[in-house]
Amino acid sequence: MVSSISNQVKLGTQNIYSHCNINSSLLVLHLSFNNMPITENLSITQKRIGLTGNIASGKSTIAKYIADSKNFKVLNADNYSKEILSNRSETYEKIINYFGNEILDQSSISEKINFKFLKTIIFNNEQKRKWIESILHPLIKTKMVEDCIKYKNNKVLILEIPLLFEAKFESICTEIWLIKCSREIQIQRLINRDKISRDEAEKIINIQSNNIKKEDKSQIIFDNNEQDKVKLLKKINELI
Repeated sequence: MVSSISNQVKLGTQNIYSHCNINSSLLVLHLSFNNMPITENLSITQKRIGLTGNIASGKSTIAKYIADSKNFKVLNADNYSKEILSNRSETYEKIINYFGNEILDQSSISEKINFKFLKTIIFNNEQKRKWIESILHPLIKTKMVEDCIKYKNNKVLILEIPLLFEAKFESICTEIWLIKCSREIQIQRLINRDKISRDEAEKIINIQSNNIKKEDKSQIIFDNNEQDKVKLLKKINELI
């Protein structure tokens, strides 16, 4: 699972994203953020750790360990996405109109979106992926900021955000932890987790590759390469 760790503190400053209701007040909140800093109403004393990394790097495993061992609240960007798309909201209708009824779960009488099928579509079509990200990312950020404010008395929040840099979530984090692992471990984890072929796993990894220098933008870097779980967990405990 988890491994050796490289802790790098830098000077200066970071699939488809569960019971949220995209109502008018939330949209108004989002619109207001376009005219003021996103951090305006966030607690200045709260530590908000942005946990990020490429697919199958071990983000969720580390987030779960922190939540279980430290009793810290974890806000998960993927869960917000599923919540948004699970509601018969304006956003839900917009997604259906764009992709068509083929993304609906045919076994569900409530017309739920088949997230696995939708993920397959957007992983194979860059234009559609960018379109849905442009719709979801602002809503996810708004909901996450709203919950950061809701839990303002929590000294520490863990913000699990796979596309933290790509979606520009840096401004809501007080520090950023980057989880890394070797490409081969990524491939094997994807094959085992999602029951897909090696070719499919490599394609997904390649799609997520970009030129963002994530290490330069992160305060803490974890090398999660399966070799030294004890050392990794010890380092996490030292940091929080």
